[in-house]
Amino acid sequence: MEIRSAQQLTWENKLAKGFNTSEVPLEFCLLQGEVAEAFDAWRRRHGNLGEELADIAIYVMSLAEMTGVDLQSAVEQKLAKNAMRTYVRDEASGTLVKVDPA
Repeated sequence: MEIRSAQQLTWENKLAKGFNTSEVPLEFCLLQGEVAEAFDAWRRRHGNLGEELADIAIYVMSLAEMTGVDLQSAVEQKLAKNAMRTYVRDEASGTLVKVDPA
């Protein structure tokens, strides 16, 4: 299934069930709760991590629909942008640091 199709199905379900479709701040708060549930599922090895990650994706798709974002296009553009980025390992910390183009 394409992201665009999933975004539309997510929205149709919200409308059919009477879920929030207008309060963006509320949706972000609910998303934060879903991220916490996913972390807990992973940390405690509950076996439902996939379901919790799916909940996160559903909330993100809902937010995209609420704010007029074509999430499929946004993800495709961001993946292309990330592919062009260069990173180097910082010797002191061992972390990767993005190299800004000159």
